[in-house]
Amino acid sequence: MQTLFLLWLACVNAAAFLICGWDKRQACRGKRRVPERTLLWLCALGGSFAFLAGMLLFHHKTRKPKFLYGVPLLLAMQVLAAFFVRALLF
Repeated sequence: MQTLFLLWLACVNAAAFLICGWDKRQACRGKRRVPERTLLWLCALGGSFAFLAGMLLFHHKTRKPKFLYGVPLLLAMQVLAAFFVRALLF
């Protein structure tokens, strides 16, 4: 179960980071973008760490309050939930 969860986190974080970079590239080129709702769902599904890294590396969505404050908040909530679940299971 733990291995499956870690695999999920690896995949969703890789996707979040790559999509963040791709969306920034699309923004610079004036082309079709990834909807903000999709980006936030990726973060909510566990990709907040990599998306935050992508935000900082690509300077993407750093002026939008829902990303500037929302993504770190999601990450903090996910870390707290992980500690809580781990404490309950072990």
